[in-house]
Amino acid sequence: MKLLVLSASTGGGHDMRAFALRDWWHQEGGECEVFHPLESTFWGYRLGCQFYNLIQKKLPLLHFFYFHFLEYASMHKNASRIIGAKNFAQKIKLSAPDLIVSTHAHLNHGYFELSRLSSEKQSPFVVYCGELADGQGFSRHWINPKNDLFVSPFEEGNLAARMRGMLPGKTLVAGPLLRKPFYRGNHRFDRSEVIKDLGLDPRLPIYLLGTGANGVNHHIPVIKALNQAQIDSQILALCGRNVKTHRLIQKLAPTSRNMVVPFAHIEAQSIIDLLKVATWMLARPGAGLTTEAMVTGCPVIFDLSGGCMPQEKNNLNFWKARAGTILTSSSPAQLIQLIRSDCQVPQLKIPLQTSPHLLLNALLKLGESKPKK
Repeated sequence: MKLLVLSASTGGGHDMRAFALRDWWHQEGGECEVFHPLESTFWGYRLGCQFYNLIQKKLPLLHFFYFHFLEYASMHKNASRIIGAKNFAQKIKLSAPDLIVSTHAHLNHGYFELSRLSSEKQSPFVVYCGELADGQGFSRHWINPKNDLFVSPFEEGNLAARMRGMLPGKTLVAGPLLRKPFYRGNHRFDRSEVIKDLGLDPRLPIYLLGTGANGVNHHIPVIKALNQAQIDSQILALCGRNVKTHRLIQKLAPTSRNMVVPFAHIEAQSIIDLLKVATWMLARPGAGLTTEAMVTGCPVIFDLSGGCMPQEKNNLNFWKARAGTILTSSSPAQLIQLIRSDCQVPQLKIPLQTSPHLLLNALLKLGESKPKK
């Protein structure tokens, strides 16, 4: 069975889930391709994605206005409104997918119509929404009752979808969609071994500075603040694709009061080890990294430097409802206050199955046949 996954590079979570699904589908013996309609069919949409990521890096609070503009502009609501429609139609004809899955809110309406107009196969169309819960940033564009299935990791997302008009019979709680290593519940984790491999001191706290795939972070001022406050710690800094930050930390590390270890793009298993070994993680409340923290049981202080994006509020709502409390920091100075107060950093622990089988089985059922082995 041939699967086409539609995604977009706004943030990092959509692509993370899209490529995770691709890898799982390949494991099942099926064909799968990830395609980016916004970036690949019209240069203006590509610029819009880049602008989104720029706001996320520089001024998250500004995204409040950008998000609501996109909510009401509805640029991709109808097939007739989509610029570059011919390019997308050609892609559908060439791919001839048996099944289409969208991991992005703006690909579920106009592009859904185009997929039906462009092929005689009338491929079933599924939406996997990674939002953890309802909130100010739960886009109405996620919901299209004409889609065949709406899938959410948790019941909170399905409730939000039904409140916005999705039919109850077309919703499914399938659990998180993550990269394969996160499902290896029987993977042997030896804390002392990881600490030794990283050259860390088991007597000192380990602070993990997180980032999404796009490398959004405030690592440098946080590291400097910890040094100036003379807080004894060891700092592990995830840099993602942010090459500049990685290089700056490498230069800063030799003169840092505290041990600092920067990481560029690393494999999922290494991230799991870091999440499990950390005393806590400081990270923005994106759905992807927040979910990874939950399945590994890593305590989190949420970084709200520069403001909170609407979509991030959804995830904060989920965490607060499930854990009972949240800790947030809007500046390095506030983070230092939290550390000195010796408050308990909240954590969530949500177990995973051995695979996202509920999602895979639902897709296979919709496709009416199993992938060829």
